[in-house]
Amino acid sequence: MSREVDLQIMWNRVISILEEQAMTLVRTAFSTSVREAGDLSAGVFDRDGRMVAQAVTGTPGHVNTMAAAVGHFINDIGPERICAGDVYITNDPWKGTGHLHDITVATPVFQNDVHIGFFASTAHVVDVGGRGYGPDAREVYEEGIRIPIMKWVDRGRLNDDLVTIIKMNVRESDQVVGDIHGLAASNETGRRRLVEMLTEFDMDDIDELAEFVFERTGRATMAALESVPKGVYRNTMTVDGYNSPVTLAVELTVTDEGMHADFTGTSAISPFGVNVPITYAQAYFTYGMLVALAPELPNNFASLAPFTVSAPTGVILNAQHPDPVSVRHVMGHFVTDLCLGAIAEAIPQTVPAEGAGALWNFQASARSANPGDELPPIELLMFNSGGTGARPELDGLTATAFPSGVRTMSAEATEQVGPIIIWRKEIRENSGGAGRQRGGMGQVIEISPTDGYLFEFSAMFDRIDNAARGRAGGEDGASGKVYLDDGTPFSGMGKQTVPADRRLILELPGGGGFGDPAERDPEQIENDKTQGYVS
Repeated sequence: MSREVDLQIMWNRVISILEEQAMTLVRTAFSTSVREAGDLSAGVFDRDGRMVAQAVTGTPGHVNTMAAAVGHFINDIGPERICAGDVYITNDPWKGTGHLHDITVATPVFQNDVHIGFFASTAHVVDVGGRGYGPDAREVYEEGIRIPIMKWVDRGRLNDDLVTIIKMNVRESDQVVGDIHGLAASNETGRRRLVEMLTEFDMDDIDELAEFVFERTGRATMAALESVPKGVYRNTMTVDGYNSPVTLAVELTVTDEGMHADFTGTSAISPFGVNVPITYAQAYFTYGMLVALAPELPNNFASLAPFTVSAPTGVILNAQHPDPVSVRHVMGHFVTDLCLGAIAEAIPQTVPAEGAGALWNFQASARSANPGDELPPIELLMFNSGGTGARPELDGLTATAFPSGVRTMSAEATEQVGPIIIWRKEIRENSGGAGRQRGGMGQVIEISPTDGYLFEFSAMFDRIDNAARGRAGGEDGASGKVYLDDGTPFSGMGKQTVPADRRLILELPGGGGFGDPAERDPEQIENDKTQGYVS
């Protein structure tokens, strides 16, 4: 029993180490997407690449794909070339997190000159060259620099040639290279703290701790799965896509061994960069099932293992090289609601209505409105969220990112990094779907360039033509809108220009309602009116 107590203490200690690792990345990050929005992940892995634990700070799209990425690092570097003092790097969409803008860094851990595991971290960087962050590329080669798995640091020596190559291929070289150094620094923080802990407990490796974690987590995960009756469940969802609507389809099979999602019936690959590598689709399927069935469980190799996926090649949720994948988050974020909708009939008092789903990321290249002024170009990135779906017993959350979990950048932090004014950022009235429980509200954001700039703006929005659906009699949420302050409509996808004398207005979608609106508590109705949620 005393050994179990020791191992539980060490497990808790590892979680605190990982939070320190993540906070190191936040403190050292150059990009607002990391230091303000928390678009990152951090984790510790055993020598075989199995994730033992993750930091609470971070997004499921990052951490659940990173859980598979470390195995690729081991295979591509080769066990015989893993050395103390190394740091490895990649942004390969099919070996990392699904698109080039996420850079994953892994650092091996040695104890008494023996390799015992890894720390890994991922962050979204502001630019990777190419066309810039947006959906317009026709193949991955156009989307930016692709870094194969290789050594960023080789036995303590920085790979200066790789640093130079990256600097020469991105627009914001100081920010990007600075963020990579921040990733390496965060891993080093974790490595040092873990070595200190192992020395304190007189341990040579983390094998015993890993098995302790996996055994208990695996048993608890399978117990949670028992709440879903064995069988086959199906769901489809229609979303906007780029120029043509996209059908997302899933067939969930629940057995004694786990849960399998097959995406047969999903629309074909898009010619634009909204395609999703299947590892990213798996990340958001697994996340949705775990938050519905066992939200209190830790996330690690054993909790992820029972959830598997498949899809035919040639569908939008199984992109293959060299398909364009830059904004894979748009379709990928819908996978959670898609799969939750499939099991709604099995656990109706758990599954919420559909929400806004995909982030409404604002990515702009600020350029001189008058070419003769020769103002320096600046890249701007801002994350924004609509409303979540209403829950069986609670209203949806307003302007909250589900399932990604990232925060938005504050107006002040965004205005500090570039020529942008955020004129308003307010709750969007009447955007939450009516129901016994109301859908979460979207928001209205009004922004413009300043100081002689215009914006070359890459739209990557959805739910403009296809609103979030209500559940159990609840009404749909409001669909989104994008337009200039003079009424000029904008497309939800693709590069467009915001002139220097105009303001861009984003009306973000709301979440669907849950239950019959006639059953809503009169006090809640009055509160909605008082708060300005409904007119």
